[in-house]
Amino acid sequence: MQVDARGEVCPTPLMMTMQAIKQTPSGEPIVVLIDHAPALDTIPPQARRLGWQVTVEETGDPEWTITLTKP
Repeated sequence: MQVDARGEVCPTPLMMTMQAIKQTPSGEPIVVLIDHAPALDTIPPQARRLGWQVTVEETGDPEWTITLTKP
């Protein structure tokens, strides 16, 4: 699943990601696209608390891809 939260500001990227987490079965990755740096302080910690593994990659200036996977 892909969540394109580019152009959105907090808390919208986190809310969009949480909705995707609820809808995505274990084993299926979620790719979150963001361009709002404060979302890096909210999405990864919340996903980890819920048992998801998190990878963050800077893909632009400013733009990041957060990949969430649940074992």
